[in-house]
Amino acid sequence: MSEPETTASEVTESELIRIRREKLQQIIDAGFDPYPTRAETDVTIEEIVTRHGSDTSEALESAKRNVRIAGRVMTIRDHGKTAFLDLSEGGARLQVYCRRDGLSDKEWTLYQNLDVGDWVAITGVVFRTRKGELSVKAASLGFLSKALRPLPEKWHGLTDVEQRYRQRYLDLIVNDDVKAVFRTRARIVRYLRQFFDERGYTEVETPMMQPLAGGATARPFVTHHNALDMDLFLRIAPELYLKRLIVGGLQRVYEINRNFRNEGISTRHNPEFTMLEFYQAYADYRELMDLTETLLSGLVREVRGEPGVQFGDHQIDFSGPWKRYTMLEAIQAFAPLRGIEVRPGILDDREGVAQLVVQTRRHPTRVDVPDAPPDDRVQALADMSYGKMVAELFETVAEQHLIQPTFVTDFPVEVSPLSKQRKDDPRYVERFELYVGGMEIANAFSELNDPDEQARRFTQQIGERAKGDDEAHQMDEDYVRALEFGMPPTGGEGIGIDRLVMILTNSASIRDVILFPHMRKR
Repeated sequence: MSEPETTASEVTESELIRIRREKLQQIIDAGFDPYPTRAETDVTIEEIVTRHGSDTSEALESAKRNVRIAGRVMTIRDHGKTAFLDLSEGGARLQVYCRRDGLSDKEWTLYQNLDVGDWVAITGVVFRTRKGELSVKAASLGFLSKALRPLPEKWHGLTDVEQRYRQRYLDLIVNDDVKAVFRTRARIVRYLRQFFDERGYTEVETPMMQPLAGGATARPFVTHHNALDMDLFLRIAPELYLKRLIVGGLQRVYEINRNFRNEGISTRHNPEFTMLEFYQAYADYRELMDLTETLLSGLVREVRGEPGVQFGDHQIDFSGPWKRYTMLEAIQAFAPLRGIEVRPGILDDREGVAQLVVQTRRHPTRVDVPDAPPDDRVQALADMSYGKMVAELFETVAEQHLIQPTFVTDFPVEVSPLSKQRKDDPRYVERFELYVGGMEIANAFSELNDPDEQARRFTQQIGERAKGDDEAHQMDEDYVRALEFGMPPTGGEGIGIDRLVMILTNSASIRDVILFPHMRKR
């Protein structure tokens, strides 16, 4: 059998790797350690650019500041007996000026065998070139590591998106704006911690492997503990454990946690994602709405320096007060945009809501609506409760229109098994979701603390599971037992950090704000 043909691109890359390995050997032969243990530095490239970026040539000449820096070579411009290297480190770049008569023979040999992507150490004086570019004049050149593979030349095209996610290290090397996204993410998380720490919350950690998947309605990932010989679930939410802590007397708690949900992948969904969850004794969902507005408006000002952000085609204003709808009000406001008439009273009973859901299912516009024949979509209504149909109708006709920060309140009890019912209308619960940019950012309840009612809700969810709802909540007898010891009135909330970062960095996909998103096998 003949060998498969090798493509031209494979030959080219293979040849480049061979040449780079030969250069590495020449560097070794010149007396350099190919992989030294450390680099002697006294300042970062970013610090030099920040401190001296506005200094004149005369000021730099007078100061004669000697520095020891390290970085990755991003460009090499050879001019015979002189050369220019552009070094990158942590998102900042700086030019290095090398002269043949300013380096030893050994160091010049090193320069001659450098490639784009290599790591080097430089000692020299900060100055400006005749063209006015901030630079370091190299007095010594050291070797730190060889890039045996060439960096990609064209990286910004749409055809490279998959490769950027799969090889994030290359994305970070080539695209400084990607580094900026993840530095902003770190600032966001730091601000959230500071906000809650200053208000007397205790940061805690709860199990990531749980005997029951609880705290949300989602399909879990399952693993097995060999020593205990039992199945465990990767947590879909830390909620039930955090509320156990409220029972135990920790009155304000929060956790920045990783959650895992065995769901589809989209521009807004990743199976592994990060949430902030916090719980406050003696508070209800209305108090948390005010807290959330204070939290996020302050965060935006801290990160962006102003109350507004650009997200896609929209300028989003986080300065309050934010718009508030009940779920039924949102349906009434936005259904006409789909050409659906919401007659007075049609949302009051199951039959009326079913009529509207039938219309939306016959003509879906959202890409995540199952692509089933219209008759099958309509037939599926037979086992759906009033509350589930109301929630679906809202998601279909209203959600994508909630661009400016908007609280949606009063969810049906059937889709809120952990929330307190409204005293004036027990069909609905004391719950809100915050929408920004057409997607859910936060979800909060006045937490249900009646153990008997909680047990009844879990039993109802078991019935939904028996009908085929894999995301229905399971019975958690220990949680009910905890409530029987008494939990004070409590407000709890979860905020999706990944989606929040998307909005504050104007990122179109959740995979743009997760360093290593999950991908299909090639």
